[in-house]
Amino acid sequence: MLVQPGPGRYMPVDAQRASALNRPQEFAMAGMDDRKDAFENKFAHDEALQFKATARRNKMLGLWAAEKLGKSPDEAEAYAKSVVMADFEEAGDDDVLRKIKADLAAGGVDQSDHQIRRTMDELMAKAVEEIRAKG
Repeated sequence: MLVQPGPGRYMPVDAQRASALNRPQEFAMAGMDDRKDAFENKFAHDEALQFKATARRNKMLGLWAAEKLGKSPDEAEAYAKSVVMADFEEAGDDDVLRKIKADLAAGGVDQSDHQIRRTMDELMAKAVEEIRAKG
């Protein structure tokens, strides 16, 4: 956006603000860089929280499935870790869903895709809540 500071002269708003505050125009650009850095930092932080929430959800999902399969506490922990690791096979939740569904079917436990996805959604909400509570 351009403004007219004097007769027949136009200058960018950022330059006008910088000169109005007796600061060089580079300072105004530094402010833009600061905002860009802040946005990038927030994005990285949000991505890290999403990663943590997904890993926590997958562990809880593994424990849920292990209980349905009748696994011992030690077996359940190992199985939950294998579910967390399964999420690294491809982007998205389909790899985890396939693992859980196949393992439940192999163990004689009947669960539909819908039931598993609903549990995944519920556990994701719980995982996000737990992470937010820890601050």
